[in-house]
Amino acid sequence: MSTTRASLRLRHVWRLTVLLTLTLTRLLALTLGLGLVPSLAAAGSSAQLLHIRSAQVMPALGAVATVALPDDWSRSRPAFAGTVVYRVDFEHASSLDRGDLLALYITHVCSNLEVFLNGHLVHGGGRMVEPVTHNCNHPQLVSLPSALVRAGANTIDIRVTGHRLAEVGSHQRDGGLSALVIGPQSQLAVQHAQRTALQVSAPQAISATLLLMGGFMFVMGFVNRRESHLAYFGALSVGWAIVDARLWLRTLPVSHSVAEFLLCSMLGFITWAAVQFLVRYAGSRVRWVDLALPVQCAMLPLSLVLAGPTRLFMAANVWYAVLALQVLAAAVWHLRREWHRRSVWLMAVMLFTVVVAGSIEFAAQWGGTRPLAAHLASLALPVVFVLVGLRLVQQQGRALHHAEQGKARLEQRVREASAEIERNFRQMSELRVEQVTERERKRIAADLHDDLGAKLLTIVHTSDSERISTLAREALEEMRLSVRGLTGKPVRLADALGDWRAEVVSRLGQAGIQCEWQAPEELPQRLSSRAYVQTTRILREATSNIIKHSKATRCDIHCTISDGDMQFVLQDDGDGISTAVESRLDQGHGLASMKNRAKQLQGQCLVESGAGQGTVIRLTVPLDRATEVT
Repeated sequence: MSTTRASLRLRHVWRLTVLLTLTLTRLLALTLGLGLVPSLAAAGSSAQLLHIRSAQVMPALGAVATVALPDDWSRSRPAFAGTVVYRVDFEHASSLDRGDLLALYITHVCSNLEVFLNGHLVHGGGRMVEPVTHNCNHPQLVSLPSALVRAGANTIDIRVTGHRLAEVGSHQRDGGLSALVIGPQSQLAVQHAQRTALQVSAPQAISATLLLMGGFMFVMGFVNRRESHLAYFGALSVGWAIVDARLWLRTLPVSHSVAEFLLCSMLGFITWAAVQFLVRYAGSRVRWVDLALPVQCAMLPLSLVLAGPTRLFMAANVWYAVLALQVLAAAVWHLRREWHRRSVWLMAVMLFTVVVAGSIEFAAQWGGTRPLAAHLASLALPVVFVLVGLRLVQQQGRALHHAEQGKARLEQRVREASAEIERNFRQMSELRVEQVTERERKRIAADLHDDLGAKLLTIVHTSDSERISTLAREALEEMRLSVRGLTGKPVRLADALGDWRAEVVSRLGQAGIQCEWQAPEELPQRLSSRAYVQTTRILREATSNIIKHSKATRCDIHCTISDGDMQFVLQDDGDGISTAVESRLDQGHGLASMKNRAKQLQGQCLVESGAGQGTVIRLTVPLDRATEVT
């Protein structure tokens, strides 16, 4: 059952791994495709596109001025925050394909905009007052209705609401407007789709992957405290996904200053998770780092509050540099710590990619307009996180598989050890029972010998009745035989044959029956006490039957050792066993007793007889079960 549960857990882990891998592959293909797919339609009809590089600015207060596009507010009006109206004029010639529309394409606008064509509102990006909708990452494609487009001069007014650079945490979120392109919608839609995939779709997909993977990793690390690096990596992934939540939630329920404060404060948490992941993943734990990072997370928002919303950009960039240096130092420490491992090269490449991408992103904060490299760098960071997460999931799956194999081997060894213990315990119990039984047998034998034996011996020597004396003597002999069986002492086979010969020949001689005894001499075997007692009683019963029922005058007894068996053949010249005699023997349990005793010794006792033909008794006793070799 445990092996089945382990297989199911591994299957779930690898299913998640495959899902994340497929998602990442699609994202990479999409990202690479942005630079590889040519805009053939746009290239073939570039003459139809009108690129607008300047516009008239009409602020709420002040004179009308002409500005170059793109217009970065941090340079053209660094202290301004509010709404600016950009006006552009263009001449429209009816050269569009049939069924096509005229469109306006805006690569970048921050934070939000409204578009008017010849005084009519044709596009709105959301809220223009606090909380202002955040469209800084979203390129805009505005369809210009044919009914509003004049044949000749036309005017487009673009109302842009934005914030000053000092009030935002990143240069990409201050106010500004990019260059404009007017042309057929079919051509501009290709550029808009590519830009949207690069700036919105791919980051959203990667962010969702990080959120899913981070939650999974955090739970794994939280449950298994020995793998705490998984929990920190999960926190890092979830924190990064939260920072990218502006791609999903463009209109937040809080003001701009609160949203910027929360985003900048998250960087301390992300740095905490990143540094601790690198330290714990190297199999180490630094006490002062454990104490300093939480304190830093508390100091960062406190410093932002002290700096105030008007100096947020400067304070945030100082923290960017400090936090980046901390992560860089942790990465170098991690590589030095893990330099002897083969897998360090993969981690080194990933960390180098993070450093390069972070440097490009940091440089973009001071460079004004974001180049294409900055957008690719912002994608590279979460992609590296996904790759590291996949690597961790793979390692965790392998570790789980090895652990389950080790657990199965351990369970097998425990079962074997348990079986061995049970077997030893059973043997010890049997040995203890045998010891107790042996002691009890010896006690009974001693009681019989000392008490009953003494009394029988007294009767033998003091009785005036010959019959009573004879019966007492027979009882004494039977008692001695029983005592020998109880004591369990083995008997030399040669001595046993001597005892049997003396008893059988004596009894037959007393009954007037001539006996011929033939048996081998100098036998090395020892006969167990049980086999000795049972064989003695079989011979006694056979001798008694010959004396009482056969009317024989001669009895030949032959003992041979052959093929590991001891064989007795007792043959008399009597009248044989008639039906009447056989019935008496059965009633007295004579023949049945002989056969049963032989069977207990794993042998057999056969009786062959016929009326007037004498009787032959064949007794076979296996010596390998009845003897002990000296």
